[in-house]
Amino acid sequence: MSARRIDLNADLGEGFGPWRMGDDAALLDIVTSANVACGFHAGDPDIMVETAAAALARGVAIGAHPGFHDLRGFGRNRIEECPRRLERDIAYQIGALQACAALAGGRVTHVKAHGALANLSNEDETVAAALARAVAGVDRRLALVVMPGLAAERAGERAGLPLVREIYADRAYAEDGTLAPRSGPGAVIHDADEAAERVARMVGEEAVFTVGGRRIPVAIETVCVHGDNPAALAMARAVRARLERAGLSLRPFAGQGAEPER
Repeated sequence: MSARRIDLNADLGEGFGPWRMGDDAALLDIVTSANVACGFHAGDPDIMVETAAAALARGVAIGAHPGFHDLRGFGRNRIEECPRRLERDIAYQIGALQACAALAGGRVTHVKAHGALANLSNEDETVAAALARAVAGVDRRLALVVMPGLAAERAGERAGLPLVREIYADRAYAEDGTLAPRSGPGAVIHDADEAAERVARMVGEEAVFTVGGRRIPVAIETVCVHGDNPAALAMARAVRARLERAGLSLRPFAGQGAEPER
């Protein structure tokens, strides 16, 4: 295990106007990749540029975090969209963050879907295909962050995209390998030490464990701590410390996001 490297990511920039969620600055001192909200479920141009600049200053990779157009519901409401419109909405959000990252002197290296969009892309092949087409249409070099073994991974493979397989520190897993619904008991984990031990076990065994006790072998390249979890900061610290104690090297999976020299 000592030779392994792993990434630690968080969903950031999820405020709007004067309203802010979470301690992004502190989290950026811990994580190695940041998934930045692109204006549909949260975020605005000021927040996007500022978050990209703060990530770049710390050597943290910058990723786009597109979601449904759902500010009121924080992107957690499932919205029915035709595949072509969904593809364009996702591409629009990626492009917006690319522009904001460029203003900050950096570049977007990866894409990770948010909330209900992410959940649907794991379950619905049509939604997954729209997500993969949007990413590939903007830039085939962008890595797509996916949950292993589900529809988004298959769509990304078909599109020929670089893929990064992800597990969650603060979420429980259903029997099919998707995330357990947030409304269920124990679906969201708030105890930092519990989350850190779960992550260490999953990474060590290269598997996720469901609420029913099923073991599902998976590839693991990045670990997510949700920035909107009230325990996010303590959890990120605990997870990082636990992974480092296990001998893993914490590094961005997709580079630091700086614009390459020409």
